[in-house]
Amino acid sequence: MEPVLSYNNSTNNGNGNSDYDIISWFEDVSQNAGFVQTQLLFQILKQNYGVEYLKKWLGSYNILEMDACALESLFSSVVPLASHADFEPFIQRIADGDTAPLLTQQPITTLSLSSGTTEGRQKFVPFTRHSAQTTLQIFTLAAAYRSRIYPIRQGGRILEFIYSSNRFKTKGGLTVGTATTHYYASEEFNIKQHKTKSFTCSPQEVISGGDYKQSTYCHLLLGLFFSDQVEFITSAFIYSMVQAFTTFEELWREICNDIRDGTLSSRIKSPKMRKAVLDIISPNPNLAAKLEDACKGLEVVDWFGLIPKLWPNAKYVYSIMTGSMQPYLKKLRHYANGLPLVSADYGSTESWIGVNVDPSLPPEDVTFAVVPTFSYFEFIPLHRNEKNFSSGGDDFIEDKPIPLSQIKVGQEYEVVLTTFTGLYRCRLGDVVEVAGFHNGTPKLNFVCRRKLILTINIDKNTEKDLQLVVERGSHILNMTSRGELVDFTSYADVSKQPGHYVIYWEIKGEVEDKILGACCNEMDKSFADHGYVVSRKTNSIGPLELCVLESGTFKKILDSFIANGAALSQFKTPRCTNNHVLLKILNTCTTKKFRSTAYNSSMEQ
Repeated sequence: MEPVLSYNNSTNNGNGNSDYDIISWFEDVSQNAGFVQTQLLFQILKQNYGVEYLKKWLGSYNILEMDACALESLFSSVVPLASHADFEPFIQRIADGDTAPLLTQQPITTLSLSSGTTEGRQKFVPFTRHSAQTTLQIFTLAAAYRSRIYPIRQGGRILEFIYSSNRFKTKGGLTVGTATTHYYASEEFNIKQHKTKSFTCSPQEVISGGDYKQSTYCHLLLGLFFSDQVEFITSAFIYSMVQAFTTFEELWREICNDIRDGTLSSRIKSPKMRKAVLDIISPNPNLAAKLEDACKGLEVVDWFGLIPKLWPNAKYVYSIMTGSMQPYLKKLRHYANGLPLVSADYGSTESWIGVNVDPSLPPEDVTFAVVPTFSYFEFIPLHRNEKNFSSGGDDFIEDKPIPLSQIKVGQEYEVVLTTFTGLYRCRLGDVVEVAGFHNGTPKLNFVCRRKLILTINIDKNTEKDLQLVVERGSHILNMTSRGELVDFTSYADVSKQPGHYVIYWEIKGEVEDKILGACCNEMDKSFADHGYVVSRKTNSIGPLELCVLESGTFKKILDSFIANGAALSQFKTPRCTNNHVLLKILNTCTTKKFRSTAYNSSMEQ
């Protein structure tokens, strides 16, 4: 029997056990992943036969008469690899009201905004009903795998730190917003709560309130009002969760007062949000007293174990914890005190990619099993470019793209997508490594973003390299002081010769200059890239600079992104920036500067 290409979310097996149904469906499609992918591409290309983007390469072929295997071979040989820039002119025409079939035969009425934190600007990406349906599907599938290990009570609640941003219309009348905003406003979001038998603590008026500070206060208030019913705590990225708990450290007394009196702080200005929250809460002096006692005890231990103390029935914490989110794991573990941290699934604004089928693994070891029905996936084999330092600044040597059925364990690849939403052979820019297989579908480790973030001449350092270096420097901070690294970013400064790396740190607590100087030296000598080491020894790259920022700097950066239309749900601190607005904030907020002396002796020789 041929595997079904899409899972019917309304299905269950008559016993009410839809968890079993969706897992058995995934076992089937993952067993036949190569075949499913071939059929899926056939479906995408038949559905979008004759669109303007593809005419140049496929216009002279009658693809409706071809079989699936022949079409797959033709597609990969004649349609070129593309980047988002290749689709931008078509997407802009759609945004301006052009209703011709440019990328898809079905009309596109909604556009998603990418976060803009990777490249410093937001991009339009087509969003269709298929996008919302695959989101529901991956959430339902992931919940089924989680419930095998961490079963939750039916009818329990979820404390979700989720945020919509404002949606707007383009010149052509299309609705634009973040992918999360579209999803939270969709029918599928409500279906998800019923399918997974868990209900969010906050009403839609809080999620879509438009002011993340007001929404965060209400999420915390309602999460505590329902504290005994909360089964797990979640957010899109762990950054949002850490931000929320940091806010709670400052506002807990006010929140407890509101719970005691059944009132709502005057800091909540939105009339719709006020009404929605006040319709839910009622005076509860006993709960308020219990929470106040718990918070007084938590304050003494620097809020260690905040989550299990305040939400005693929570089974786990669930969020995206990989890639640029890893630096926040230490703080989240401090709050969680042993409560399991479950990494959420792997996707992008363009498409969902993989599901976490091993929820018991720690975030550092998590892999994502590719769901072969979401998009057609190809993989560009990548080989580390260790020796050729004059190769135009690229960090990898590439081979030709291969289909999912041909990839090998231990090899690194860049992901390429062909989607139902009108992207064809679009390079995603993500580097992944194949860790193994789940039946016939690969399990991927996310390695880093492909885009080099720190480079001055022959040096090549990725986000992952920077993360490891900052970990080494912050280890000295933790071992020799009471200071705590809150967040960081970086900049390759080439305004003067020789250029040098600048790393910005926001630190909680007082730290002696001597210790910060040692942290600066440690980071400089921890960059292992051969091009960097050679350049430092010959002084063609100058000493690393550590800039210490005033408290609250990264909140100002967050506010700047949100003022430009991003949502807190999708915000990721840019690990390297050349954005002038951000650099102005960073440089204005710098209170101390240190320059490395790590290579001084080698330069004197």
